[in-house]
Amino acid sequence: MKPLAVKIRNLSFQYPGQSSLCLDNLDLDVKQGERFGLFGPNGAGKTTLMSLMTGLLSFNEGSLELLGHPVNENKNLINQFFGFVPQDFSFYHDLSPQENLEFFGAWAGLSKKEIKARIVELLEVLGLTDVRNKQVKKFSGGMKRRVNLAIGVIHEPKILFLDEPTVGVDVQTRHAIIDYLLSLNKKGTTLIYTSHQLSEAESLCETVALIDQGKIIAENSLNGLLSEYHEEGLEGLFLNLTGKAYRDH
Repeated sequence: MKPLAVKIRNLSFQYPGQSSLCLDNLDLDVKQGERFGLFGPNGAGKTTLMSLMTGLLSFNEGSLELLGHPVNENKNLINQFFGFVPQDFSFYHDLSPQENLEFFGAWAGLSKKEIKARIVELLEVLGLTDVRNKQVKKFSGGMKRRVNLAIGVIHEPKILFLDEPTVGVDVQTRHAIIDYLLSLNKKGTTLIYTSHQLSEAESLCETVALIDQGKIIAENSLNGLLSEYHEEGLEGLFLNLTGKAYRDH
């Protein structure tokens, strides 16, 4: 059995001022090297769970480990293990891709030599070499997404968290980003991904978990879940298990 990239036990979380739990006694395992998708309706707890896994939020009930290390105990060590590509752009808009990657590479603790080599590699593979010295604020949405991704992987993390990594991009950029993520996974990077692009998720994720009202309601290989619930695709499975009522209120 593969060792775990993420191990969660009895995790509960409640935002201050809220009357109900956002996450309720949740258990979850993600194996190292897995392509894992986390899906659910709006307000189900996906973003909260990802924020807890990346240390952006702290918890008091339960346990959460990355590669065997408790997230709440050694943030500096944990931060070396993972990269995070958030839905919101996480770079300095007035800087160029080169300058952003130099800053975030140094922040991640890389040497100048390592930063230089990684920048050359990432700009080339993500098609940003020709605009390496232009201000990111002048870029298209797809180019900004690629900068966001480059920052998230500058330090070659063992686990990569992806929150809507292709939102707002064209078909070509979406395929290029997914192909790059698959290549990272082949080299051993664990991918933990959430998105509303369910058709995209089918091509990226081998294992999925559906979360609703703060609980995991289904978890298995994608093919296993489709077979179990007699569905042909992830969208049908999603609606089958979470219903068709509006959730965006």
